[in-house]
Amino acid sequence: MADEDNENPVPEERFTPEPEENKGDGGGNGADGGATEQPALVINGQYIKDYSFEAPNTPEVFNLLQTEMPSIQVDIDVQGEGKGDNLFEVVLKVRSEAKVKEELAYICELSYAGLFSINVPPEHLGPVLLIECPLILFPFLRRIMADTTGDGGFAPLMLSPIDFASLYQQRVAQAQAQAEAEGQADADA
Repeated sequence: MADEDNENPVPEERFTPEPEENKGDGGGNGADGGATEQPALVINGQYIKDYSFEAPNTPEVFNLLQTEMPSIQVDIDVQGEGKGDNLFEVVLKVRSEAKVKEELAYICELSYAGLFSINVPPEHLGPVLLIECPLILFPFLRRIMADTTGDGGFAPLMLSPIDFASLYQQRVAQAQAQAEAEGQADADA
């Protein structure tokens, strides 16, 4: 082990390479011609856009929770919107509603957003906006939902991981089916 000259035990490929002009070793292939390449995705900020927690039937609902498990309905939506040159806002909207028998235990609604600079070809924009960006935002949204329901006196709501790729594919298939139906309606007219 003493013979090894390895100063850093972490492999080099885990780090973003330095631009050629900053390496100082004079090496490099010079293929970029001096142009600086923009990163494909940059997180400019994350924030709560809208947030609501209501527990209208407390404290009475706590008695019901001693003997009954609540039924919890969770709905999620992803929206992406352009805000300028290569600047996009992605919003994850979650609404959870817990009921015990027919009594409302709580409603928790959260819109958690991120502002992203995205530099990808146009054909890749949809998947980056609706898959990659939500994957970045989801752990933060999940923690807020768990903390809120727990602080509201209920068991923390731990959202299961979401397959945003599958949601994106469903959205694309739905849009294609709608376009085909509109095309068929136009052809019949």
